[in-house]
Amino acid sequence: MLTILGFAMIATFLVLIMMKKMSPIAALVLIPALFCVAVGQGAKLGDYVIEGVGTLAPTAAMLMFAIVYFGVMIDVGLFDPIVRGILRFCKADPMRIVIGTALLAAVVSLDGDGSTTFMITVSAMYPLYKRLKMSLVVMTGVAATANGVMNTLPWGGPTARAATALKVDAADIFVPMIPALAVGLLAVILLACVLGRRERKRLGMLTLDEALVTEPETVLVGAGDGGDRLTKAPTGGGGDRLTKAATGGGGAGTAGGTEEADEDEEFKGLDPDRSTLRPKLYWFNAGLTVALLAAMILELMPIPVLFLLGAALALTVNFPHMPDQRARIAAHADNVLNVSGMVFAAAVFTGVLTGTGMVEHMADWLVGAIPDGMGPHMAIVTGALSLPLTYFMSNDGFYFGVLPVLAEAGAAHGVSPLEVARASIVGQPLHMSSPLVPAVYVLVGMAKVEFGDHTRFTVKWAVLTSLVVLGAGILFGII
Repeated sequence: MLTILGFAMIATFLVLIMMKKMSPIAALVLIPALFCVAVGQGAKLGDYVIEGVGTLAPTAAMLMFAIVYFGVMIDVGLFDPIVRGILRFCKADPMRIVIGTALLAAVVSLDGDGSTTFMITVSAMYPLYKRLKMSLVVMTGVAATANGVMNTLPWGGPTARAATALKVDAADIFVPMIPALAVGLLAVILLACVLGRRERKRLGMLTLDEALVTEPETVLVGAGDGGDRLTKAPTGGGGDRLTKAATGGGGAGTAGGTEEADEDEEFKGLDPDRSTLRPKLYWFNAGLTVALLAAMILELMPIPVLFLLGAALALTVNFPHMPDQRARIAAHADNVLNVSGMVFAAAVFTGVLTGTGMVEHMADWLVGAIPDGMGPHMAIVTGALSLPLTYFMSNDGFYFGVLPVLAEAGAAHGVSPLEVARASIVGQPLHMSSPLVPAVYVLVGMAKVEFGDHTRFTVKWAVLTSLVVLGAGILFGII
């Protein structure tokens, strides 16, 4: 019964948010509360929620101060050279922009923290996507999938969990998997090419200078009734120029209203004259960020503490006057509230899922459903199961609760625990878009994308990428 209700609760949540019948925060809170009552454990709801909140509170604190820290770094111009470097590569070509998104997300993922990756990637790419009217779910989908492949790094979490759970060496899991993971990363880049070509076909291509122009005649605005429409005009500069033509209501010569103002507001991240820039402190900020990331990788302190100290130091040095500090905190308050609120709401979902025993029953059912004849192929079975299981439950639940059972079943048929462990990490491209992963809320929140839209778009590509990694592992004899 708990198995059926567990799957029903997850399915109800996903359907409602993808159909946009409920907001993610409301769905994360109300649906598990109703199912908790349905299983006859309503009286324990408070205990489950408090336990879930206690578990995720450090994550919420980390995200809150990380958003403030990286927000300040963006304000002061630390990432402007990265943005301009990407722009030079992309040349305002939608296909190059999507490929640049994948490459940037993969490179930044080397720090092992998904939230950091998404904050830097979105901060760098969001203004360009907005300026060119590109699909933001393409950005979030490609970034999440690229980060999922790189999340298998030994310091990223899943590999270390698998090594701990099965008492094997993390290097023995990861190093042989490098060829398969490299194929997975190539698959993400190929996906970026395909999605980028779609965007190029839909939007056309601009030159870099034209993409950065903010004069009214080249501002990109949305087409619509009584508004402005986009037309192409040859430029002789190696591409077409998108210009604005009046179709009614507000003429091309007007401030055209709020859409144009909104576009300029969204693009201010590249404004070289913004008042928050601190060029004289550039190397201090760069050194502080490198030191912070190094301390995270070396685990010198808990990550929430590191970001708390980093945010306080960054604010104090870059904005020594109290009104300026308050202004910077207020500027990033929306992101902080949205993300931390989502994490605490997710704590209700995970608390009920774990506390009622639904996760345990679901895992036992799935393991029990494996035919005896599949025993010699338990590594492949583990790889296939890692997709749904790491999507529907936390990494801790899968690696410490389910993986040892799968490894034991495989060992009875002569399957090495190392093969099972390697197979267990192939589902990470899909896992990074799970509603139970706090970092994904940083991604969709900063990109201003509905979680349901991100899920509907990304899941199919993430599943395909995971299967490519699994297939490559089988082909190379790793799994």
